[in-house]
Amino acid sequence: MNREQKIVFTGAAMGIVSMLLGTWLVYTLLPAPQDVATAGDRIAYAARWLALAAAPLFLMFVWVGNARFLSDAIDPTRGAESAAMGINGRVADNTTQQFLLFIAGSLALAASLAPEHVQLVGAAAIIFTIARITFWIGYRIHPLYRAPGFAATAYLNLGLLLGAAVLALR
Repeated sequence: MNREQKIVFTGAAMGIVSMLLGTWLVYTLLPAPQDVATAGDRIAYAARWLALAAAPLFLMFVWVGNARFLSDAIDPTRGAESAAMGINGRVADNTTQQFLLFIAGSLALAASLAPEHVQLVGAAAIIFTIARITFWIGYRIHPLYRAPGFAATAYLNLGLLLGAAVLALR
């Protein structure tokens, strides 16, 4: 591996480990909700957490919109975006993609989880939010430093989707 690959690999590994530990910690700290007896109740519980998970995406849109408004890039056809604006746009694009996967995974998992474990979806929303902000900050520092946030989000989504699939097949 070259130097850049080692940086990304190390960052990704740190992101995955942090995501796993963080999810477990938040899961143990969140109280199990009492009103989640049916699958519909658990889906509603998960849907309430989607607002938190959407917050970084909203902030990114605001950040990009304000930067455009205050610069020559107000007309997006001019190609006058700064490097930072380009990064913020790419971060918003990737966050949109990851958020779509998060919605599918968290709602599907909530439908299948036992009521006493549904707070896992809330823990995942908190970690998703932190991971997306980590991705954004890392990318702004240096593109290679986006790896921890990206890996944390991608593998969190993979876990949600695989967990939902396994529970659905039981």
